[in-house]
Amino acid sequence: MSLSGPQWVNQFPTSASTDTLVQPFRGNVNRFIAALTAAGAQVHISATLRPPQRAYLMHYSYRIAHQGLNPQSVPAMAGVDINWVHTNPNGTVNLAASRLAASQMVQGYGIAYAPALVSRHSEGRAIDMTISWTGDLIITNGSGTAVTINSLPRNGSGNAALHHVGATYAVIKLHSDPPHWSTDGH
Repeated sequence: MSLSGPQWVNQFPTSASTDTLVQPFRGNVNRFIAALTAAGAQVHISATLRPPQRAYLMHYSYRIAHQGLNPQSVPAMAGVDINWVHTNPNGTVNLAASRLAASQMVQGYGIAYAPALVSRHSEGRAIDMTISWTGDLIITNGSGTAVTINSLPRNGSGNAALHHVGATYAVIKLHSDPPHWSTDGH
């Protein structure tokens, strides 16, 4: 068993490929991205499917570091040989070291919000992508109609008109998380 800490961050990497998304969401996302690209927008995908092992590591590192969870109470997960409990030389629990290691994991993952143990990412029903463009964006919506977006900002995180176009592809924006889009906005 290996102690918790930043060395775990590179284990069980998150995919950045739409191929790992489930249908019909995969097809919807691919059509939306194709429309964005055809309209001249730049799209950078940072995350799609998050393996359940990574979700487990992210979830419990955050809970230990930021929500006061006792590392001794974290349930084991098959295939993840992690020891959340750091000890002093005399064998007693070193809670400060356990929380520090969990904090280093949270920082390494770049976690901004409390991660769910099961999420749209772990189900293959979410994508994190950064979208930007210059000038007016003339994009075809999911019904085949050209839509001109001339409002600010010119990015996917804050442009309500683009969020509406995404919804026509059944790719729904989560407003509180800048790069996050999913099947239902969660």
